Amino acid sequence: MSAALLIAAFLFEYIGGMAPCSLCIWQRWAHVGVIGAALAGVALLPERTGLLLVAAAAVASFGVAGYHAGVEWALWDGPAGCTANLGAGASTADFVDQLLATPVVRCDDVPWSLFGLSMAGWNALFSLDITAVAILAFIFGGRIARQT
Repeated sequence: MSAALLIAAFLFEYIGGMAPCSLCIWQRWAHVGVIGAALAGVALLPERTGLLLVAAAAVASFGVAGYHAGVEWALWDGPAGCTANLGAGASTADFVDQLLATPVVRCDDVPWSLFGLSMAGWNALFSLDITAVAILAFIFGGRIARQT
């Protein structure tokens, strides 16, 4: 599911033209962590350890997405700088030109929503679902496999 969410985020950005804010980028990295944990759990770790790692990464994803949704709903302040990276070492004129060409994407704006939830809100729900599935698989996975 994290891979699907990442693909959707890139589609919204590159096909839909919605530039991500810094909290959106943090959410993407959280899903990269979930994917990495899942791959490590399949290839390198014992199954139950992998499930705990996926659950921990999904909790982190839920935390970032929930924080972002709270910023959008004005429940708390977001980070001071929702800005893009600008190149260092350029002349002052080049720096000003680059700064003026950089789109400002605010973390508290909601560019898209469905049924009253923003992308960050949906991401929080899906991340909570990933967490629940990983925990349930950790708890009941061995029992279900033995019964069949």
